[in-house]
Amino acid sequence: MSSFYDNLPDFETIACHLGEDPSKQRGAVIPPIYQNSLFTFPNSEARLRRGENDELFDYTRVSNPTTEIAEVKIAAMEGGEAARCFGSGMGAISAAILSCLKAGDHVVCVTTVYGPTRQFLTSYLNRFGISTTYVDGRDPQEWENAAQANTTLFFLESPSTFLMYQQDLHAVAQIAKRLGVSTICDNSWASPYFQNPLLLGIDLVVHSATKYLGGHSDIVAGVAIGNAKRISKLVNDEGCLLGAVLDPFASWLLLRGLRTLPIRMERHQENAQMIVNRLSEHPAVERVFYPGDANDAQKELTRKQLRGTTGLLSFALKDGSREAAVKTVDGLHNFGIGCSWGGFESLALPCTVSASDIASEATGIKWIIRLHIGLENKNELWSDLCASIST
Repeated sequence: MSSFYDNLPDFETIACHLGEDPSKQRGAVIPPIYQNSLFTFPNSEARLRRGENDELFDYTRVSNPTTEIAEVKIAAMEGGEAARCFGSGMGAISAAILSCLKAGDHVVCVTTVYGPTRQFLTSYLNRFGISTTYVDGRDPQEWENAAQANTTLFFLESPSTFLMYQQDLHAVAQIAKRLGVSTICDNSWASPYFQNPLLLGIDLVVHSATKYLGGHSDIVAGVAIGNAKRISKLVNDEGCLLGAVLDPFASWLLLRGLRTLPIRMERHQENAQMIVNRLSEHPAVERVFYPGDANDAQKELTRKQLRGTTGLLSFALKDGSREAAVKTVDGLHNFGIGCSWGGFESLALPCTVSASDIASEATGIKWIIRLHIGLENKNELWSDLCASIST
């Protein structure tokens, strides 16, 4: 385990109990759902002084008792002081980004970032004179080289979308601090169980809580985590004014997912590592994209900043055509075809990447297959996958 993660509190106890007090809920093991918009006060003075009492609530767009428990747990899991839940992963991502920017600023972002994040940076924020430079990001020096006088944000996603490339979070954070630049890292792939960017020096961490934090494919949610000052500003500005609030019932379902996060992540890792090993040996497979794979070019970084690996991976067939990728995916029986991931179920998706993202000398488009390895029997999953690749 990396020294960055020494002496962490017990993750499983945080997941099960932190933020919950059965004595305040008539002994209920599971906290109730406060499915309401409004909270009232015994008198006007109490409402006027509500900010002095953490146990008083006013309006669910600002805070809610059910959601607050989830925020307390997730903040502790990430090693942060506070968290804010949102109604989607993009709600959290866009709010976190906006909290670091003003008109005319410049952003440096990893090129293999989540598609909607890239669209938000490139197609939406440019109307406010905000520009973005994209870098491969695997070499920390690229971030410093791309910085300009008006750069205020480095946006990282490690491991990143489709190709699972990592950035050296500690090294990039040190560069950012020296330049006076804020940093955000999307940690959805690793989950807080396997990686904690805040402990590596990153300022804000965001998650699509729809993915591993929820874990059951039945909520859409997001969360941002950081120090108390940053999150307080984010709550009062982007949180309240943009209004991407997480519904209390979704918060209650999120709490259910958090309690089993450690167990689920261990199973996702076990299943995926077996699939990765088999794929790496298959004669029709050109390359597997997965941290910790036998051919992982970032092995040292994987050891340094990841405590484990998850269920999301991609692979390229030697026949890199659209037809081969689609035929393989359509031939699967135990994998659904879907764009999201992080739930209990296994999924497959044919997708395109720039060939130059895979090999510096390549050009054009390459078809790859992204897999999410779920909690099913790993031998059945491999038999299904092997048969489809071989046909």
